Amino acid sequence: MTGGTMTESQPGHGSDGMGVEGAAARTADEHAAACRIVLRQALQRAGARAPETVALDDPELLGRMTGGALVSDMPLPPFDNSQMDGYAVCAVDLAGAAPGAPVELQIGIATAAGDAPVAHAPGTASPVMTGAPIPAGADAVVPVERALPPQFPPLARAGRGAPQGAVAFAAPVATGEFVRRAGSDLGAGAEILPAGVRLAPARIGALAAAGIAEVPVAPRPRVLLCSTGDEITPQAGPGGLAPGRIHDANTPMLAAALRSAAAEVRVVRCDDSPGALRAALRAHERWADLLVTSGGISAGAFEVVREALAPLGARFVKVAMQPGGPQGLGMLALDASGGADAASAGPRLPALCFPGNPVSAMLSAELFLLPTLREHAGLPAERPREQRPLAHDAESPEGKLQLRRGTIAPDGRVVLSGPSSHLLRGLATAEVIAEIPLGIGFLAENAPVVVWRIHD
Repeated sequence: MTGGTMTESQPGHGSDGMGVEGAAARTADEHAAACRIVLRQALQRAGARAPETVALDDPELLGRMTGGALVSDMPLPPFDNSQMDGYAVCAVDLAGAAPGAPVELQIGIATAAGDAPVAHAPGTASPVMTGAPIPAGADAVVPVERALPPQFPPLARAGRGAPQGAVAFAAPVATGEFVRRAGSDLGAGAEILPAGVRLAPARIGALAAAGIAEVPVAPRPRVLLCSTGDEITPQAGPGGLAPGRIHDANTPMLAAALRSAAAEVRVVRCDDSPGALRAALRAHERWADLLVTSGGISAGAFEVVREALAPLGARFVKVAMQPGGPQGLGMLALDASGGADAASAGPRLPALCFPGNPVSAMLSAELFLLPTLREHAGLPAERPREQRPLAHDAESPEGKLQLRRGTIAPDGRVVLSGPSSHLLRGLATAEVIAEIPLGIGFLAENAPVVVWRIHD
């Protein structure tokens, strides 16, 4: 999306640029900017909590953000060790080695990975395996394939017999060759990871190498997700759906989207009762950093979210987009008695309110909510966009940004499906979302259109 910028005053009350009833529709870019103001407040609430501690082997650690700098109390590697299977030597002992005049050395005690370091006798060659400690006194390693013969004879480890035999070398070796020095990766007291980075597998590996068993992580934003409507049913019983009821698609869909953006989600469902919604809000407001609702914000009767949240400081606006025109947002306030008080100076709960039609709810989340959460979680904020030609003519409301579901034809062109906001299967089977910009009423076949993949 492209468009204007918003004044970053407190959203949800006063002169905030958030829009009022009956005002002209704002652009999707303008609304996205306003939502970012609200979401920054939510993230500040999350950031005010103390870091959590997660065990290194806990699956929950993957993808979390470090809650502080992590420092190693040991050097990495912790001791000089061999980079190759070979012979540890003193480089000076092989200074005169040449193809026609090899230098022969007696074989010393062998060291395997996991053995304690042994002493190296000058004038010998101590067999050493990859990762094993360099024998004290040796300063280089010659790979076994460069030795004569190029394979190990029977070897003796410390305390397991006396070494036998000799080995020859036909070339000198540089001091330090194939020796991994202690601290060459990280010195003792050095920072492994700074605060605020996403814990990917290699980063978890670095912590494990330093012996860190528990990791402080930043608190995840807590989202109270509320779907409203007398018609929604979480799951039909044995008798199927009651007349006039539908399955609740929005709650599991939006909960999954929020969790994919590293949010912690708590779900409530409310019927078309403003009092029930406010009661749910009061029950969870201390836990939540952000309220997200779906449904109940249009211009009809029984719009429960509008009725319940407008007195608390929410604003409900029109956005020039299809689907997803009705939107709501704000900083909600409750007075000390638990009632509605938009003028309260106390803590306010950030809220975003989406339409109830499933496609509208999902695409609203994609534009106005998930980018900020993904960025906070160390993920790419925006889905990659590209231009592709249309496979057919397309019409769009000229006064709106239209988001159309589409598939990619074998020739690379985009085939659009219907625009209706209840066609959830069309969204589920779509490969891309195509953006037909504000101000465009018609696009001819082969006209370029911006698309982004919805399921990546």
